[in-house]
Amino acid sequence: GHRLINMDAQAPNRIFAQWIRQQEPGIAVHPEYRYGDSRLDFCLERPEGLHLVEVKGVTLEREGHCLFPDAPTERGVKHIRELQRAAETGLDAVLFFVVQIRDIHSVAPNDATHPAFGEALREAAAHGVRVLAYDCDVTPDSLKIRREVPVIL
Repeated sequence: GHRLINMDAQAPNRIFAQWIRQQEPGIAVHPEYRYGDSRLDFCLERPEGLHLVEVKGVTLEREGHCLFPDAPTERGVKHIRELQRAAETGLDAVLFFVVQIRDIHSVAPNDATHPAFGEALREAAAHGVRVLAYDCDVTPDSLKIRREVPVIL
């Protein structure tokens, strides 16, 4: 259709790192942070403590609403469980959806494709993991985080 969708699987982490540095100049951003049995995408070192972030790129769109994942992801479930454990110990933990499409109405777990991911995400959110989603401006040559969109759990 008329939508541009960025399909670069490496882009979400790259643009998240750029975006967070612009949002919070001066914080330390540590990529590929080892926590528990996982390597999470980022650890942000803030004055109030560590903030763990797992970034997921979203490209599956249906009538203005996005779903994640587009294929089963046991690794994704593992990362959610690590974020939940971190939140339960008092660390700030977030699953951050980078929607690689503009003007999206919402993001939701794709329970039809991977029910375990949706279950893990809802459980983690109930235990303190924040779940955020931002859509992006997309051009043939660029991807830039734009605005927050609702996450429907």
